[in-house]
Amino acid sequence: MAEQRDTVHPDTSLVDDEGPIDEAEEHNVLGLPWGERVELPGRGKTFYRRVEGPPGAPTLLLLHGWVASGGLNYYNAFDELSKHFSIIAPDMRGHGRGIRSRRRFRLADCADDTAALIEHLGCGPVIAVGYSMGGPIAQLLWKRHPELVSGLVLAATGSWLVPGLRQQIVVVGAVSAIAGPLRVTWGLPKTIRRRIPFAPTGERPSTFQRWASEEMRRHDWRMVTEAGVAVATFDSRRWIKYCDVPTTVLVTTRDRAVSPLEQARTALLIPTAEFLRYDEGHLAPVKETFGPKLTEACLHTAARIGLPADADTTEPVDLRLID
Repeated sequence: MAEQRDTVHPDTSLVDDEGPIDEAEEHNVLGLPWGERVELPGRGKTFYRRVEGPPGAPTLLLLHGWVASGGLNYYNAFDELSKHFSIIAPDMRGHGRGIRSRRRFRLADCADDTAALIEHLGCGPVIAVGYSMGGPIAQLLWKRHPELVSGLVLAATGSWLVPGLRQQIVVVGAVSAIAGPLRVTWGLPKTIRRRIPFAPTGERPSTFQRWASEEMRRHDWRMVTEAGVAVATFDSRRWIKYCDVPTTVLVTTRDRAVSPLEQARTALLIPTAEFLRYDEGHLAPVKETFGPKLTEACLHTAARIGLPADADTTEPVDLRLID
């Protein structure tokens, strides 16, 4: 039986009182790409950030992780990636300003949402980049809409995640840490929420922390909780071995949320996969190295698009390299 959640209200002493951050401030002060809202017929209204790269550049579809948003997951990577690629970074269902629905959260629906967005924008085929929860969505996008995907980048993710309570706490704690002293997780089940370390510093939150907390307050926590269940039951091992597009698996070797060994095994399952090691944990997106490393992975995939399917440009995956 699903846990019954108690009603929890935010501690108003910790809620920012400077007013909401508007989109102009997001762009001009925080340097985030402009965002757009779009109605996807039959699916709902969603939100995405867009960056135009160099003329003729491939398009990346950036798919964020659980409890994050497109902006939260990739804010540290937009600048570096945009030197080489155009970018579409949507919010997934129930996350940020993503689609709201009374239906139970399904990763397949997220894949179909992104397919509808690609077709609406006319920007396909794309290189689908999935971080954490975004990895299963990227894999499902290739499976369900192969004509829209020219390549994959799978980071801090895998073909079979099965995160338990400890792993969920790591993920939620990592994303929540971005918001600093502002508590933003009151909508989660108590078993997760009560174990997330929280120590208000007494300092006034920065503009960035205010924005991060606002992003998380936009979540539909019922859908976010269901998303955690969907990720825990995802398993693509039976079919991802048929993936035929260039793929780069970026393994976060210090990850306590998604096993580095399972990440590497995903690279072994995909015949077209290339393996890159990244010596960070699941909080990698907050690191200054995240943008350059993710760009390296995307360039690895982009360089192989259009090569014959039997072209062997990959290095063998040595599981001994994974701590």
